[in-house]
Amino acid sequence: MNTKSEDHVPIMVGEVLSFLSGLKIDVFFDGTLGAGGHAKAILEAHPEIKRYIGCDKDPEALSIAKGHLAPWAHKVEFVQGDFAKLDEYLKERKIHQVDGFFLT
Repeated sequence: MNTKSEDHVPIMVGEVLSFLSGLKIDVFFDGTLGAGGHAKAILEAHPEIKRYIGCDKDPEALSIAKGHLAPWAHKVEFVQGDFAKLDEYLKERKIHQVDGFFLT
């Protein structure tokens, strides 16, 4: 993904939203946040989400995502790092259950 482009169009949005359709999600972990395209679609489709943890290794991608996800700033938490440390990130935030994941 070219994180320098704010015009990035996520390609799996339909599939992701279809898979999550009908689910009640309180906590969601996105391990490959990128520019936030999938996150925006998920947050729009699931307003019930209370916490959305978005993780990415690239600080520039996180910066772009913060802009795209500004309407949900009160529920999105940004983590710079590798989703392989998922357990650590959840433990730091005292999260014991996650209702949905997006890892690509």
